[in-house]
Amino acid sequence: MDKTLEQRTIRKISWRLLPLIVVIYFVAYIDRTNVSFASFGMTRDLGLDAYIYGWGAGIFFLGYFLFEVPSNLMLERFGARRWIARIMISWGVMAALTALSRGPASFLLFRFLLGATEAGFFPGIILYLTYWFPAAYRARVISALFLAVPGSNAVTAAASAAVLKMDGLWGVPGWQWLYVVEALPAVLLAFVVLAVMTERPADAAWLDAEEKAWLEGRLAAERQAVLQGRPPEGRWAVLFDRRALVLAAIYLTIVTATYGITFFLPLIINAMGASETETGLLTAVPYLIGTVGMVLWAISSDRRRERRWHYIVACLIGAGGLALTGFIGGSWWALAAMSVATIGIYGAKPSFWPLPSEFLTGTAAAGGIALVNSIGNLGGFVGPYIVGWIKQSSGGYEGGLYFLAGCAFLSAVIAFFTIRPRTEVEAARPYPEAGASRSA
Repeated sequence: MDKTLEQRTIRKISWRLLPLIVVIYFVAYIDRTNVSFASFGMTRDLGLDAYIYGWGAGIFFLGYFLFEVPSNLMLERFGARRWIARIMISWGVMAALTALSRGPASFLLFRFLLGATEAGFFPGIILYLTYWFPAAYRARVISALFLAVPGSNAVTAAASAAVLKMDGLWGVPGWQWLYVVEALPAVLLAFVVLAVMTERPADAAWLDAEEKAWLEGRLAAERQAVLQGRPPEGRWAVLFDRRALVLAAIYLTIVTATYGITFFLPLIINAMGASETETGLLTAVPYLIGTVGMVLWAISSDRRRERRWHYIVACLIGAGGLALTGFIGGSWWALAAMSVATIGIYGAKPSFWPLPSEFLTGTAAAGGIALVNSIGNLGGFVGPYIVGWIKQSSGGYEGGLYFLAGCAFLSAVIAFFTIRPRTEVEAARPYPEAGASRSA
């Protein structure tokens, strides 16, 4: 009876919340990464070299870093529904304004402000999911969220190729059309969030009393297990929590590898001789393959109630694929190697993100998840910056790919030495305990 109730409740929550959450994260990723496709015409028109482009691609994350923790604490105070809608409108407007870039300085400014306005969105979504889904479901739920990452890269590739064909329409370059057209969904969907998103289980008129009671009881038991008699931590105490800082270091290294791929894969394929349209379509291939691998990896992690080895092995697969891509060089076999890399890089994320919520709850979780994500996303600056610098210095992408492979490998090494394996006793418990989560 309880199992049937559990399945029914989780199914209702999933169908009600996940499609919208996946779509809005999908849109967020498009607006942060479409710069890689706008770069074809923009670098020519604005006189940007690979070094400045790397700065522009990465400076987004400096704005993101500075405003991430305050934004997530505001979300905890004002509620996810209203705060997420506010973020979406802000970033949508700023993404469109990037079309007004007139040179390196304005391009860098708009990219920085885009990061500042989007800050708090992803950790806010992760925090929101902890309000609704018990720990045993979180890797699968997070994998559904991360479908937006390789999925959006695939769609961005195809859609951007189509929008770039508007080049010259009404005298407007294609890269400017790209920023404006792909910014509109964020603003429009903000109003859907206000109308559809439910704040907490207690507010869910679409759950019956029995389902609410089960869900709230299960989540309350998990929060109590996390606290284990400790008083709730203050909102800023987590900034000095060793476990959160170690998780941030783990995430920093894998994100560096991720965004080095995201911002330079189209340019790497284009350098092989593909046209702009062909580049858009071919770029979609590794992300589609990565999507399938990520989902299967997350299902395995949840079924085995295991995070550590799933994360480590995924990072090693990503590192191997990136190193092989650099070794193969300009051959089309590099596309196959990059597909292997995306399986590992994206497969690592669903195994990682259940970890913070296993030792943090309440306001501390809001600050902790934001801290991990904000420090980690500095990798979004480091990856493009260093790959751009290596490309400018060497004339090729091989050295940059080896650097990204090293980052993925380093992430696996840090995780191996700092994430504590769960014992058989801990694995048998109905809820993840703080011991499993004191994984760092």
